[in-house]
Amino acid sequence: MSSSLEFADYAVFIIYFLIVSIYGYIVYRKREQNEHDAKAYFLAEGTLTWWAIGASLIASNISAEQFIGMSGEGFFLGIAVAAYEWVAAIALIIIAIWFIPVYLKNKIYTMPQFLKTRYNETTALIMAVFWLFLYVFVNLTSILYLGAVAINGLAGGDYLHVIMLGLAVFALIISLGGMKVVAYTDVIQVAVLIIGGLVTSYIALTTVGEYFGVGKDAIAGFNVLMQEAPEHFKMIIPRPTATSTQLEIDKYLTFPGVLSYLAGIWIINLNYWGCNQYITQRALGADLTTARTGILFAGLLKLLMPVIVMLPGIAAYVLYEGGHLPQLVGGKDGAYSAMLTFLPTGLKGLSVAALTAAIVASLAGKVNSISTIYTLDVHKKYIQKSASDRAQVNIGRYAVFASMVLAVLFTWNDVLGIGGVGGFTYIQKYTGFISPGVFALAATVSS
Repeated sequence: MSSSLEFADYAVFIIYFLIVSIYGYIVYRKREQNEHDAKAYFLAEGTLTWWAIGASLIASNISAEQFIGMSGEGFFLGIAVAAYEWVAAIALIIIAIWFIPVYLKNKIYTMPQFLKTRYNETTALIMAVFWLFLYVFVNLTSILYLGAVAINGLAGGDYLHVIMLGLAVFALIISLGGMKVVAYTDVIQVAVLIIGGLVTSYIALTTVGEYFGVGKDAIAGFNVLMQEAPEHFKMIIPRPTATSTQLEIDKYLTFPGVLSYLAGIWIINLNYWGCNQYITQRALGADLTTARTGILFAGLLKLLMPVIVMLPGIAAYVLYEGGHLPQLVGGKDGAYSAMLTFLPTGLKGLSVAALTAAIVASLAGKVNSISTIYTLDVHKKYIQKSASDRAQVNIGRYAVFASMVLAVLFTWNDVLGIGGVGGFTYIQKYTGFISPGVFALAATVSS
């Protein structure tokens, strides 16, 4: 068992990198005749299939905050955190049935444009600026930081900043090609992250079984988890009492019992999947049937995510409590990286590729949405109203580069304190704070 990568691991990772890069270049060459078509660049209008939309939705959603942050919450809290994913699957059905038809009927390309149809230009501008700040200083930074920390921990060295730059550059290469390149490379990314994630979960369960004397059997290992950490398999966290420990209080504050199911999780998910440029952009350039099918396909894939990202966290907790995980560093957010050290040579490289795929896909999708909002809702409306398609595409690319540079600068020494509160909690804290207001605005428009 080693926390460092070997030659076979690097070979697997390089193969993954080459496949994604070559395929992305092929897709880019096919759209060269539309090189300076703004709608083709930002929305890949009419060229995405349902499976590309669905895979891209998941690849963009599942990133470091899930692999690292959600796995960390599995370590700390348990299966209750899976409610975010399972409710999301139901929310996607609602989005497909009620939200998407409204967007497509009104030819909506950005969420600020959507708000303008009900309110006014000022509201649209305020929300455009707000979303830009949220995407850059909450989402991009957390994805970069958590991803770099995780891969650095597995590499077994002090390469944090090098890895951070590498992830940023890889994402830039993909995102500069536009939405079509992002979406179709996401198909490969999601395949890699699902396969790699399932392999990691399987190895985690068999490792638990081996250390607890029931054999290298995944089912037996899962039974050990339920026996050794029964509190981690409660979907509702009990309300603290006067005799509760600080740990029990902290768990409840992270996931406040029934109240989370009645309102909080629903609002966050409906806002995230239905009122989020980063997500809806994938479907806004398609026809209704294709968009709906792609969104429902994403909902089906969403059901798998807790198995991929949560179980390794619970396994890490059981092993750690049993004294079998001395390589765990960095608190709960180090759980997933610690479990990856149990993987054999080669498979470790596959899991690093899966983690990288999730990170890069999310970064590329996020900066593409940032460039779309900035170009269409800010620059073209208020700075250069007569901008041609060619100018808009170039402005979009400048926005991609600028947003990534800002994210790297603010992540370099973790000046935002992402590591202190935990990645998943950091993101949910900010998105959860503003989700009710944004969702109320959008729901009013939809009605």
